[in-house]
Amino acid sequence: MEAKSQTTSDKYAADICSIREAQVRINPFIHVTPVVSSETLNSLAGRKLFFKCECFQKGGAFKFRGASNAIFSLDNDQAAKGVVTHSSGNHAAAVSLAAKLRGIPAYIVIPKNAPKCKVENVMRYGGQVIWSEPTMQSREENAMKVLQETGAVLVHPYNDRRIISGQGTISLELLKQAPQIDTIIVPISGGGLISGVALGAKSINPAIRVLAAEPRGANDAALSKAAGTIVTLPETNTIADGLRASLGHLTWPIVQDLVDDVIIVDDKEIIEAMRLCYEILKVAVEPSGAIGLAAVLSDSFRKNTAWKDCHYIGIVLSGGNVDLGVLWDSLKK
Repeated sequence: MEAKSQTTSDKYAADICSIREAQVRINPFIHVTPVVSSETLNSLAGRKLFFKCECFQKGGAFKFRGASNAIFSLDNDQAAKGVVTHSSGNHAAAVSLAAKLRGIPAYIVIPKNAPKCKVENVMRYGGQVIWSEPTMQSREENAMKVLQETGAVLVHPYNDRRIISGQGTISLELLKQAPQIDTIIVPISGGGLISGVALGAKSINPAIRVLAAEPRGANDAALSKAAGTIVTLPETNTIADGLRASLGHLTWPIVQDLVDDVIIVDDKEIIEAMRLCYEILKVAVEPSGAIGLAAVLSDSFRKNTAWKDCHYIGIVLSGGNVDLGVLWDSLKK
């Protein structure tokens, strides 16, 4: 039974009702991803870990949930003009694939420094690539130009009710697959994923803890939580290319209220967590996807007495679209 709490739609961009509606809408298209565990990793962490494998989702990442919800919620007149987004990776591919399934055009603005493997996914799924400079201003200006020229509908990577609701379906699945979970650790960037997960999870179990995992080189969420307002960084520096965005005005209130803490990890910890996923879980994850495991194994988490009662931890392995050349180079360092 879902508890009545502060997670209502009059306060936030999404709620448990919009998440459940999203689940019905996208279920014909998505994979219900598996939850896996490892006694070896449990021993290393000193806790029971449950890995939600969104790296096995269509498109290779959780982003397909939100993209599908956004695109399949459009009416026919809206859809006929297509969709446009700006993204450096997994959201771009997810929008391309969802648009392909609906049979509509997808215009994808991609920065020139996007990982090659993610650009190839966009092209594979039929997205029309428009290149931009690697700045948010350039991305947004190019997307606006496409909107004006085509009349297409913008599907923002995270600052969108439909996206947040779609990502929240992860909680519905995870807490059904492993109901004993008392804590969920989620990567944070723009906040669409963790906002949806937090809204869904805390509606089902208000006592559950939701923790964000963030790279030290892109720690704007931690700074924002400390400041009580959105903090943006002039630049980011992390191997986790999917975690370089800043919080949006729709995701920030949810993160501020419902995310219990932010765990900061170094890139070397992320790389080690990737290695463990490959060697022990036998799962291919990208840096952004491995950061949850890095967080639970970090000293900052293990030695924090505030989390000593976190015994059953769900970890969202958010994606598996890794640039293998970058991976091999990082492992050699």
